[in-house]
Amino acid sequence: MSTPSVDLEAFIRAVPDFPKPGILFRDITPLLGNTEALAAAIERMVDPWRDGGVDAIAAVEARGFLFAVPMALTLGVGVVPVRKPGKLPADTLTYQYDLEYGSDTLEMHRDGVAKGARVLVVDDVLATGGTAAACGRLLESAGASVVGTSFLVEIKPLGGRERLTPHRVESVLVY
Repeated sequence: MSTPSVDLEAFIRAVPDFPKPGILFRDITPLLGNTEALAAAIERMVDPWRDGGVDAIAAVEARGFLFAVPMALTLGVGVVPVRKPGKLPADTLTYQYDLEYGSDTLEMHRDGVAKGARVLVVDDVLATGGTAAACGRLLESAGASVVGTSFLVEIKPLGGRERLTPHRVESVLVY
């Protein structure tokens, strides 16, 4: 399928000093609110993965869900929700990881992914890569194989791509 020629950067709002002074936040909500831009973003996120090597998509809570579902429908695969603790009703696997100032935890259903499944991790923004890396480790603890990661936006100076090595990283927009 051809990717619509839409200038996606025109739909990413730069918000200075959010959530704290010195941070330039890349706000995707204008893109989400525009049908053409959203469709183009989904197509561009899917394009590198059309080779058939993906069995499932792991969606990182919460904005990753927005991109993972239409990507999964396009690729003909299912979605594995990866959530914050206490949000999933059945037996879960848990992975705790360190952040710059503290720690966080991700969970997925224990039966959320088949052993040996080739899984693509999807989120909206790649910053430091901590959450995507933790998601990958969680999937691997369930016996899945991470084929790569896909993001709408990558904030290159924060080094997330390097943290995800050796996995393939695909980003539509890089700042």
